Amino acid sequence: MKHGLRENAFQFGLLVLVNAFVGAMVGLERAIVPGFGKELFSIDGNTALLSFIAAFGISKALSNYAVAHLSKKFNRKTILLLGWAFALPVPFLLMYAPNWNWIIAANILLGINQGLAWSSTVIMKIDIVGEKDRGLAMGINEFAGYLSVGLASYLAAYIAGEYGYAFFPFLPGVVFVVLGFLVTLLWVKDTSSFVHAESATSSVPLLNNVWKETTYKHRNIGSVTLNGLVNNMNDGVIWGLLPVLLLQKDFSLSQIGLVAGIYPAVWGMAQLFTGKLGDVWCKKQLISSGMYSQAVAIILIAFSSALPLLIVASVLLGLGTALVYPNFLSVVAENTHPSQRAESLSIFRLWRDSGYVAGALLSGVLADVFGIVYALGIVAAITAIAGYIAERRMCCTKKVFWKSEICDAPLAGVY
Repeated sequence: MKHGLRENAFQFGLLVLVNAFVGAMVGLERAIVPGFGKELFSIDGNTALLSFIAAFGISKALSNYAVAHLSKKFNRKTILLLGWAFALPVPFLLMYAPNWNWIIAANILLGINQGLAWSSTVIMKIDIVGEKDRGLAMGINEFAGYLSVGLASYLAAYIAGEYGYAFFPFLPGVVFVVLGFLVTLLWVKDTSSFVHAESATSSVPLLNNVWKETTYKHRNIGSVTLNGLVNNMNDGVIWGLLPVLLLQKDFSLSQIGLVAGIYPAVWGMAQLFTGKLGDVWCKKQLISSGMYSQAVAIILIAFSSALPLLIVASVLLGLGTALVYPNFLSVVAENTHPSQRAESLSIFRLWRDSGYVAGALLSGVLADVFGIVYALGIVAAITAIAGYIAERRMCCTKKVFWKSEICDAPLAGVY
């Protein structure tokens, strides 16, 4: 058994395909559910409207953490299949929803699917590629997932523009969930044996307390946990408020779908390059630069009324997110022993996806009280502050762009 992306190309490719289906499931909602709630169920108030994102975020965050415990009892493939089992009812709940509670229920199940299935594909890819190409592997994983989010988002918005919000925009979800489940069941192989082989040769020290060190104590892992939470907070804000803001500015559904879809599509495609950059350059500088870029993009979105400028902002937001997302995962992976990797990654993803809950609640309240533009401005400021914390607190394990602190202690002992 040999680690490596090339040596395990077929299994790696299957996991990429599976993650594309995982991303497509959430992409169906991304551009249209806020409008869906307003048009079909007369949901008033941004806080109430964004309740579906809070439900999604809570269930996804808790499911991410559940992987830490499930991985001690079940193999990776079993957890991945379980994630798809929870997704099976989702498109039908969305297609036949008689009230908003069905949308909440669908998003709880969707969050469980995303937590179990996306976490499993991430961990399984890290298992099989080894240390050399870990950033590239994460870039390819996130590329597939978020490109699918963008394409499915645009597809759903196009269908809604042609046939209305009800039923038809969610019909592709039936195809995505069935194919995802069958590909996993029939062809994906478990990767636990790779973990055992790597554990026997790993020189990374064990973390003393995985929960504390992943959450805040370890200066590298704790910093990416904070930035991951803030990143998903602003992603949740954009998911919920961007369609509403653009509707207020009299953009058409197809234009909203274009702007909403470009962001995750660029985010996905750019990770093919930004993930590999993390294998070569200092990850902390990629992360801080990405957070600053997101902050600028959110400000542009808040104050722009011209479609070309909104497209530029969406591209910038996607690039900024691409700089941070695969490198979050790589930082956690390179700082943890293989035997603790699933637990540490699950705790990181618990906090990161809690950002959806924080974003939905914070932006909903701020938007109701001060308006959407001010809510976006506050979120942009929080994003920039998180990037500054990463720049000041983290140390570099690779060569740097500018003067920066180099880690001078074993990776798992950097505090």
